[in-house]
Amino acid sequence: MRKVFQAELHQVGEELIQIATLVKQALVGASESFLNADIDKAEEVISNDARIDFLQTQLDERAIDILALQGPVASDLRHIVAALRMSSSLERMGDLARHIAQIARMRFPEKALTASISPIFEQMVELDLKIIDAVIKLLDSKDLTYSEEISAHKARINELHREVFKTLNAEDWNYSAQVTVDVTLASRYLERFGDHGVSVARKEAYLVTGDWS
Repeated sequence: MRKVFQAELHQVGEELIQIATLVKQALVGASESFLNADIDKAEEVISNDARIDFLQTQLDERAIDILALQGPVASDLRHIVAALRMSSSLERMGDLARHIAQIARMRFPEKALTASISPIFEQMVELDLKIIDAVIKLLDSKDLTYSEEISAHKARINELHREVFKTLNAEDWNYSAQVTVDVTLASRYLERFGDHGVSVARKEAYLVTGDWS
């Protein structure tokens, strides 16, 4: 029974990596659609989000079955509960990528961003891509240096998020209300994407060290 249990735990870990990989693909497509007004990429991201949702539901059902049938205790129980929470964060990251693609689709054939603010968003996207890439590597290797990288990238995203709002409040910002709303929402989505990456990293770090700090 113990070998079966460990195999099931390993499968849960593999499914987390699979979901995270799809989230990375979603963010790549969403950023291309958002920065370049690529309607095909936007539609692809929006359509593929259902796959992330399905895999998260499947993982959660597997984890609940393990809880019901195997009766795990101590560290094994922590692993299962953490996996449930991490799958929720990853699914939310996929939703945030979809939201960005939806902004691009609504504004097509125009770009959602102005040329003046695009460089800030390019940096935010690059950092979020580094975060999800580090999440995948962390889930696979359990190497906590990736957790440190994620926190550093998120700190920079926070700075850029504040810079967006400074730009919106500047006297020379004279764009339409719709553009302002799009910029505000997109910045928030990218900032929250990073938050969920940090959440996953903290839970994985706890599983590795036993220290919740």
